[in-house]
Amino acid sequence: MAADHAPPPSSPPAHEAPLRVLLPLVLPALVVGVGAGLLFLGISALSEEFQDVLWHDLPDALGIGGYSSLWIITMLTATGIAVGLVIWKVPGHAGPDPASEGLGGPPLAPMVVPGLLLASALGLAGGVSLGPENPIIACNIALAYWLGRKAAPAVPGAVWVALASAATIGALFGTPVAAALVISEALTGQPGPGSLWDRLFAPLVAAGAGAMTTQLLAEPSFDLGLPPLTDPGWGDLLAAVVIASAAAVFGLASCYLFPYVHAAFRRLRHPMVMLPLGGLALGLLGALGGQLTLFKGLEEVKELTSSVGAWSSGELAKFAVIKLLALLVAASCGFRGGRIFPAVFIGAAFGLLAQALVPEVHPAVAVSSAVLGVLLATTRQGWISLFTGAVLASSPAMLALLCLASLPAWLIVTGRPQLELDKRGNALR
Repeated sequence: MAADHAPPPSSPPAHEAPLRVLLPLVLPALVVGVGAGLLFLGISALSEEFQDVLWHDLPDALGIGGYSSLWIITMLTATGIAVGLVIWKVPGHAGPDPASEGLGGPPLAPMVVPGLLLASALGLAGGVSLGPENPIIACNIALAYWLGRKAAPAVPGAVWVALASAATIGALFGTPVAAALVISEALTGQPGPGSLWDRLFAPLVAAGAGAMTTQLLAEPSFDLGLPPLTDPGWGDLLAAVVIASAAAVFGLASCYLFPYVHAAFRRLRHPMVMLPLGGLALGLLGALGGQLTLFKGLEEVKELTSSVGAWSSGELAKFAVIKLLALLVAASCGFRGGRIFPAVFIGAAFGLLAQALVPEVHPAVAVSSAVLGVLLATTRQGWISLFTGAVLASSPAMLALLCLASLPAWLIVTGRPQLELDKRGNALR
């Protein structure tokens, strides 16, 4: 999920007045932003309704505990079978192998979109440890590119890709700031004419429209309710540096294991073998880790951090390790989904483990720093890692600590294997 996978927006030609180039993009950006937000909210609502049926209504009707070990194993295996059928039989096969796909990328064919959305929704509802970000971004890019080229063929294709990417990221995080950071990071390797804000203008409009759509209809919140850090000191800085670096090392373990686990599943060749076995493995991990280690992890993070001090260090270590293994299996066997939200859960569990071992560490420092470290290791997107760590703490004083803590953590992860493979199955660096 390297930053350079997100295509940069096209800048206005040097010989044209930026105003004459940028203003006509406002309406398309607004349309793409609202459309991207609605698609994200629609898939999220559909998967949540289906999740309630699978994990509450159905086991209640059968008189079975919804989160009993037997039901967890059964549901994850059944989810693997269902997603395997989609990838096998639905036109487009739900897109390419997600192990080699990052955020964004070239547009998929429109025929791929229904299968990819269905596979993603089934995985989200069934308890797979992946988030919605990669499939939703890919589908919005495909639709915006296809419809945009038909409606306004004079607009370069790269513009539609950039608008859809930014709009979806804005919708996912409920703010255009996240999209601006991701696109700015992508632009560092894509020099071109025009100022940075000229090149960010239309994507930011799309991101703002996507974010406002989400805010108006769903009111998302990433605030974990941690006690705010009001007066940071040298001890807090030392804790942030140590925890972020240790979490980065922990996150790197999945990156080193990824090619081997992926290769093992690829040897099975057929999706109706890979996905059911992957689902069974996830079910066994879920039965061992319990309800909190299932699903994409955002709501589970809030439950985890709502009881700071109530979890033992052994329980927190178990949560972190099992969720890391679940992310590794889910990303390797062919389930469609993203890694950001599960990585946040892994980081939160790791941070609370550090705080349980050293109670003097402030909970906000522990959780935010650990999330930063794990995200740096698994995504290699510095700005989005900083942003996520900061919004989870909901404390302005944390930002300076996280900026400084990111430096040694980045030295640990840069040049190391990523949680993404090339087309031949080798780890990207």
